[in-house]
Amino acid sequence: MPPPKDVVKIAIQMVGAIPQLIELQWSLPNAERYALQYADGRQTYITESNRGEIKNGSILRLTTSPDQEAERLYSGIQSNNSDVKTDSLKKLASLSQDVTFAQEFINRNGLKQIFYIVEEGNDTGEMLAHTLKAFMELMEHDFVSWETLSAAFIKKIVSYVNMNVVDASVQQLSLSILENMVPTSRLLFELVRKEVTLDRLLTHLQVTNAQLQLKAMALLIALLLAATDAERRDMMDYLREKNIRQFIHKNIIHSSEPLGDEMAHYLYVLQSVSLNLCERRMRTSMDPYSQEQRELLQSLRQTAFESESEASASNFSTERRRSLCAKEFRKLGFMNNSNPAEDLRRAPPGLLALDNMVYFSRHTPNAYSRFVLENSSREDKHECPFARSSIQLTLILCEVLHVGEPCSETAQAFYPMFFGQDHFFEELFCICIQLVNKTWKEMRATQEDFDKVLQVVREQITRTLSLKPTSLELFKTRVNALNYSEILKLRQTERLHQEETLAVPVLELRERLKPELLELIRQQRLLHLCEGTLFRKISSRRRQDKLWYCRLSPNHKVLHYGDVEEGVHSPPIESLPEKIPVADMKMLLVGKECPHTKEKSSGKQNKDVLELAFSIVYDVEEYCLNFIAPTRYEFCLWTDGLNVLLGKEMTSERTQTDLDVLLSMELKLRLLDLENVSIPDTPPPIPKPPSNLNFCYDFRHAEQ
Repeated sequence: MPPPKDVVKIAIQMVGAIPQLIELQWSLPNAERYALQYADGRQTYITESNRGEIKNGSILRLTTSPDQEAERLYSGIQSNNSDVKTDSLKKLASLSQDVTFAQEFINRNGLKQIFYIVEEGNDTGEMLAHTLKAFMELMEHDFVSWETLSAAFIKKIVSYVNMNVVDASVQQLSLSILENMVPTSRLLFELVRKEVTLDRLLTHLQVTNAQLQLKAMALLIALLLAATDAERRDMMDYLREKNIRQFIHKNIIHSSEPLGDEMAHYLYVLQSVSLNLCERRMRTSMDPYSQEQRELLQSLRQTAFESESEASASNFSTERRRSLCAKEFRKLGFMNNSNPAEDLRRAPPGLLALDNMVYFSRHTPNAYSRFVLENSSREDKHECPFARSSIQLTLILCEVLHVGEPCSETAQAFYPMFFGQDHFFEELFCICIQLVNKTWKEMRATQEDFDKVLQVVREQITRTLSLKPTSLELFKTRVNALNYSEILKLRQTERLHQEETLAVPVLELRERLKPELLELIRQQRLLHLCEGTLFRKISSRRRQDKLWYCRLSPNHKVLHYGDVEEGVHSPPIESLPEKIPVADMKMLLVGKECPHTKEKSSGKQNKDVLELAFSIVYDVEEYCLNFIAPTRYEFCLWTDGLNVLLGKEMTSERTQTDLDVLLSMELKLRLLDLENVSIPDTPPPIPKPPSNLNFCYDFRHAEQ
């Protein structure tokens, strides 16, 4: 008879003994003073709320109860013996990860004692590091608001960041504490911004310690995201003066150490925040009554036609001069040459297009003059309109670079060349507007072809950006090499491939090949699950949180998972204490269906997190293991793999992409002998059978 579902077999580990799987019948005096605790992993206490999660074969430790341990450590951290105090703080930092213990310790006013140790102590070594670690773990549980911190405590934390001689771990923890404080209230943001200068953060970014560098970048990003638009603009201007981009490009992106996911995310956010400074100008229409804007517009005309205008200005009447200006604005490519400000009323791109044109005319005057004068001398129908092209190109660049869009909480996609160049957006425009003129000539375009030309230019830009060039010079080389004829070849190849795959016999062959290739994809997904993936637990306050690893056993029967430390990339399966038998898995939930996304529904929901969230429902009680994938690629592979384990179809978009690639390769190999042979839509007719079947050859006569 199988055991009841609510009964599990566990091993109890006594102090100094080997854990044994035995039947126990005991009664402890003063049982309330004792508790069971997981012996592996995070060593969580067993309570009424989580005891249902105990699995068969779990190893538990009999230990003192959370309230007794909290009382003991509360006394220990007040000891006059430095060794006892240090050991107590070290144990406190470890046990504070458990929510039950944390609540007991906080209920005894334990945080007040931690504040006292920090505010009154002069230690800057191991004891302080354990104290700050314990404080961070206790605050993680959200029992206490960050706004309740005293000014003396905050100033002490700030002093550790600003010290030159202090333990690196203390500075890392101090930076993390400040990073958590900044988003919680305006008052704390202003305090941290005032006390920790940008110069100090830049100093931390220049150290060789990668973790300290990471924490400094995290605080810098937190300050930028919490600032108002005006404050953010001032901060970014100051950072530009200090050449932060060049430093990041040289010492972080191109350092000998590989770039971690966390740093890649912060660089993405810094790039996004910087580009979003263009949003205000992008969404502002031109004001025809603004003297400053009218002068910028006139400067475009004067730069292009300066010698002609000066020679004739004194000889012409006002009416003739106005007519000359209108003619020159028409040569510049404005649609409304009598009132060119009307062309810039559309927002986006608004005034950003005007800024780009002025930047191009002032910083590359020779290229600007050549563009305008070259097109002025062409026939009207073949001239490339500079102003109209600039306005549309600015809009394309805003869309491609996601200007004005909110930062993603998980994205890591940044352009290395962004950090290698000041005035990146304007410099990119200067390259691309010359590309427009080049492509226009290659296409021999007329005014009617304007949209087609800009569509080709957009394709040239996006294809080149996808290659992640490391500098604008490399981008310029590659985008110019991708000329109109190359675009046509690429389009033709894609079109021919599509036409080949739509022939009826080919479609039939595709259907026959599909089962075999889908099985190949299933095996690849399961292999990926066996290799495992590093996941992050994203809290409501910040992105940076605990790391955990999950992987499938080689026999595909058990999912192993557990917490890991920063820097561990592929832990052995034996080091992951938690297990879920695949046989106990009931279903897979994704997106809004997941319990961990529903819990956060009261706050501002992030679209990116929703797109990366999935959960496994397992066991009779329907417990959930919640995931947030690091990338969309990982999300697709894991949801596909879990569906395979559940005996369901793979539904991710990656499955279809991989299937198309494999089918394309297999079809090309199968049809290799039929190159330049047209495949008929219908099979050839089967010939009639012969009138007689007497065509057998008798080998015996040949042998004689």
